[in-house]
Amino acid sequence: MDSTTNDPLLSLRQAIKSKTPITYLGDNEPTTTFLAATHISLGPSLSLQKSSATRYTKPGISNPSSPADFYSLEAIYLAWLLRDAPGAEYMKQARESGLAVGFVSVTERKSVVDWLEGKVADLERIRPLANAESTTPPGSPHRPGTAAAPLSTPKHAADTTVSPSKRRYVADAQDIEVVKRIKQNEVELRDRNTVLRGVKPNNFSALHASFTEKLKFLRDAKPGTASAPASSTGPPMQARKAKNMFPIIMISSSPTALITMYNVKRFLQEAFFEPSSTARERAASAGNPRAEDLLHIDRRRDPPTASSTSSSSPSTQGTVQRYFIVDSTDALQKFGADAWERVVCVTTTGQAWQFRPYKWNEPRTLFHHVKGIYFTWANDPPNAKIKDWNVTELKIDPHRRHVDKSVVAHFWQLIDDWTLANKPWLMKS
Repeated sequence: MDSTTNDPLLSLRQAIKSKTPITYLGDNEPTTTFLAATHISLGPSLSLQKSSATRYTKPGISNPSSPADFYSLEAIYLAWLLRDAPGAEYMKQARESGLAVGFVSVTERKSVVDWLEGKVADLERIRPLANAESTTPPGSPHRPGTAAAPLSTPKHAADTTVSPSKRRYVADAQDIEVVKRIKQNEVELRDRNTVLRGVKPNNFSALHASFTEKLKFLRDAKPGTASAPASSTGPPMQARKAKNMFPIIMISSSPTALITMYNVKRFLQEAFFEPSSTARERAASAGNPRAEDLLHIDRRRDPPTASSTSSSSPSTQGTVQRYFIVDSTDALQKFGADAWERVVCVTTTGQAWQFRPYKWNEPRTLFHHVKGIYFTWANDPPNAKIKDWNVTELKIDPHRRHVDKSVVAHFWQLIDDWTLANKPWLMKS
């Protein structure tokens, strides 16, 4: 087989340029989570270990001597997969995907993405492929002491190698080890935009709604009434506060989740499942490359059934209920200190790391306080990790879109039943 066919770097570039679907395999079985995957499938006949070393050397390595001196295939792929994510979010997602160290830095991520997408022809730190006569496996680093190798380089590879007449700099081995130790403790610098999350659009609809009610009350109050200020802390104020206590749904921030901030609104509001990658491309073409961190859904609830109330009035028929949707604790903090009291549902991908920043970071405790939902493909086997988590599994068919309506209806029925039983003050009467 041609050496370029098995080269991880060229294979990934070819798959991206040809828009071949890239999937994940774990123990030779398809998986939806990148963390659980052991191989990356770059086509129907090619799958490579995600830990495979590429020919792209890490910065500061002038004489690579081991696979650890090169970026792995998963590091290169994550740089492309999270190409639109802000710097801090990119590093967070990389660590959550299993790369605590060894991921492509934010400063060189763009150049890697440009090369993978074919916008640039070459990168300086990509080592050339071994020639056809060599017994060295593709992608292996050059061995020290082979100074004569560049002189025998074939003519067709002359454009990818250093000129033979140019003397090559050989770094001191002790200096290389010192640089490695320094880079292991490297801390990515953050500017004011990443600290303040200024690159994301902020949604102040909840604040606007709160002040609208207050201004309306002040306009309706009669002038000269002394009791008006005193009554602001009484039952009328509590009623207005309860009116704005909309329930909150938290979804997973994992890029491999079936339901993300790109497709959740269309799924829950229109009962139509659209793959997250397709929804992201559609949003990018419309000028929205990044998903919002806070969304709201206005849903018309079904009227009460005979089991929930003995009589129903016209005012309770088809009540419109607003829900807020977030995918991180940073967005949840916008609702104030009591935000977790308003969370009624958490969706999970079956990965425990999702709950680390939560108020309750142990799954069994968390799903005692909120309703747990696990979205999965209809043809996926049961996930053994969630069997003791007290979550409800909802299956999405990969192809039949007409069944989405029943899945969404079941989801809302679960949310309504749980909220009425545990947090009825959040339900609009």
